[in-house]
Formats: sequence, C-alpha cells, structure tokens
Amino acid sequence: MAGTGTDRWRNWAGNQAATGIEIVHPAGPEEIAAEVRSACDAGRRVRPIGSGHSFTGVGRPEDVQLGLDRHASLVDVDASGLVTVEAGMPLHRLNAELAARGWALTNLGDIDRQTVSGALSTGTHGTGAQFGGLATQLRGFELVTAEGKVLRCSATENADVFAAGRIGLGALGVLSTLTLQAEPAFALRAEEGPARLRALIEGFDEFMTSTDHVEFYWFPHTDRCLTKRNTRVSMDELAPLARWRAVWDDEILSNAVLAGVVAAGRRVPALVEPLARLSARALGPRTWTDASHSVFVSRRRVRFQEMEYAVPREDAPAVLAELHRVHEAGGWRVPFPVEVRVAAADDIPLSTATGRETAYIAAHVPAGTDPGPWFAALESIAGEAHGRPHWGKLHGLDAATLRDRYPRFDEFTALRDRLDPAGTFTNAYLDLVLGPVGG
Repeated sequence: MAGTGTDRWRNWAGNQAATGIEIVHPAGPEEIAAEVRSACDAGRRVRPIGSGHSFTGVGRPEDVQLGLDRHASLVDVDASGLVTVEAGMPLHRLNAELAARGWALTNLGDIDRQTVSGALSTGTHGTGAQFGGLATQLRGFELVTAEGKVLRCSATENADVFAAGRIGLGALGVLSTLTLQAEPAFALRAEEGPARLRALIEGFDEFMTSTDHVEFYWFPHTDRCLTKRNTRVSMDELAPLARWRAVWDDEILSNAVLAGVVAAGRRVPALVEPLARLSARALGPRTWTDASHSVFVSRRRVRFQEMEYAVPREDAPAVLAELHRVHEAGGWRVPFPVEVRVAAADDIPLSTATGRETAYIAAHVPAGTDPGPWFAALESIAGEAHGRPHWGKLHGLDAATLRDRYPRFDEFTALRDRLDPAGTFTNAYLDLVLGPVGG
C-alpha cells in the first residue's frame, strides 16, 4: 500500500507551502491509480510532486499530494538508447545511470535536482540554438488518468495525448513511466570567459550560434558578463578541471561568494552594488573538457526565486538592452546575475519554444525576498515581445493572456477537459493559467 506522510509541504525556494493535506507515496502504477481513484471518488483534488523545484504553485497541493519518491527506478535502456524510467527518478540519478552504460541525454538544463517527470511537465530546457528542451527527447509515456486507468502514449498510440502531454503541467494526469531517446555518451569542451553586455547585445545572434551550447550571465550594476560556450566532442578528449580549480571556481566563487553577497545585502542593502561589481570580476577565463552532464549542470547551493521569459530569438537584443536601461534607471539592488540562453523551435503546444526560435532571459532574487519591480520590469519588457513565462517560474499572467501567446492553447485545454472533466488534477495555479476545467 502507498505510504502516508505528514500534512505539511514546502517547495525548494520556500515561497510555496501547504498545510492540512494528505501526502501519499505510492509505489508502482497500480498504487498510483488506486490513490487517484480514491481521491476522485471523494471529490478531492490530487497534485503529483517531484522535488518541489518549481517557484510557481504548479505543484502546490490542495487536498492530496502524490509523492513519487517510491516510484523512481530505471526500467530499461535498450540497444538504441531508448531509456525508460519511473516518473520519480531525479535527473542526477538518471544521468549517472546513463553514463554508466555509455549513454547521455542530448541536452540538459543547469540544475539536475528535479525529477524527470517534474522537469518534463514544466518545460525544463538547456541552451543550444539547434537543440530543443528536455521534452523534445521524449518518445513515450504512461499516464494515469482521472478514472484510474493507465494510458500508453506515443507518436503511434494515443498520439494526441502524447503530442500535448510532453509538457502537461500535471494537468492531464499522473505520469507513471517515461521513455526518452538518449544518445551515445559525449563530452563537452567548455570555454568560459568575460565579455561586455553591449558587445553581446550587438552580436547576439552570431555569438549565441557560435557553437553547440552557448549562454551568458550578465551581472546587474555592471556591464560585465560571463560567457559559456560548450562544444560537443568525443569522450576520447576528456581533460577535466583539476580538483582544486573546480572547488575554487564552483564552490567558493560561484556559491560561497554569492552566499556572502546575499547575506551582506540582507544586513546592509547598500553593499549589494559594490559586492556585485566585485563578484563580476572574480570569475576568470577557463577551458576544460568533461562528460556532457558534468558540464551542463552547475551546483546551485544558494536558494533563490526566479522569473524566466521566452522571447523570439530575434527580439532578445532589444529586450536585454531595455532591461539594462530600466535597471540602471531604477536603482534596484540585484545580487544575482541574469541568465541568457537559446533553444530551437518545437511543436509542443505548451512549450515556451513552440513555433519559434527562442531566447530565454531569467532574473533571480534571494529566497525569502520580494522580487518587486525587478521581476515586474522583466515581465513588462518581455511582454512587449510576446514573451512566454516558464511554467515553473514566477510570473503574473492568466489564461486570457497566455491564450494569446500560445497558438495551440485551446487544443491543450480541450484535451484536459476531456481527460479530467471533474478537475481532479487542477489547483489554484492551473485554474489561473489554464482557466477552470470546462470553463
């Protein structure tokens, strides 16, 4: 039987919480289906949850929270690289399992603490002008519906559910198993170095397409940026960083120093600007080559809240220039850098990259603080470019606005209404961003 836990929940950033709920931990599709049927019969809402790494209320439970930590095993890796996993497996464990077998996922985001199902459901992505988000690697899944049935979905079986459910927000049902297409393990030659924001804006498209996976971080209060260029190479070319250098750069400079800036800024806000300038100068150039997942992923030990908008790639320079202008004029104290990435267009109805080559612009503030006008500025500027917010990151848009920004929005909500007519899988956030079930 499914285990039952406490009646409290809080997400990773601490900005979403729930009390007075039932938390269950089913193991296997039969137990998942039984819990869903039980809740549905009682007229209770169910929300599946992974690692709780979303900043929005997408995973916030209202009646029953369905934790998938007991449903988190590797099912199979076949000779063609099709890997099937249970939905609760964290990405970092999947990466290790694949590496041990000589495989790798094609692209990853820079955090791997999410569960596979949570990352897919909210549209997690990495960077690379020729590469889509994680959901573009999905080849099939099993979905537990509101009726407690297990629906097998792929391009050839329940194809309409597969097409829309690749990024489903947990609104169509509970993902049970997922099958992704891996590829033979590869390495990335990582080149990092300083740059100026104005130069990156002026040469945006050329720089962001200069190799396989490109991104940069702009440090507010300065015009300084840290660029990251990762080129796909053979595993025969491994030349990882020395241990001391990796610890110094990734633990001391990237995490401990940032933690110090955040802590000092809480006590003496006026220190944020000079310390941010110091941080922007601290990270120097470096080059190394390592297994792909080791390069894609960065440790994020300082907790934060995040807003990320996807805009048409051709509009990104103007959005960045305006964001820089309003930050300079606003006098806001921002200790975290702004992250800029790109992705290829895809055909997934609720993907932030659906139908267009995309640039992602992400702003962060320390956990437990009010994002205030900084996030409002990004949302307003991105909105002028028809921006789409990441489903797991903070934003203020509702269904009426989002319908205008997603050409296939109504296709998705019609499918949701058919699969879950009683609204078993909805919550306040989904009611806001998708509209009420049947509405």
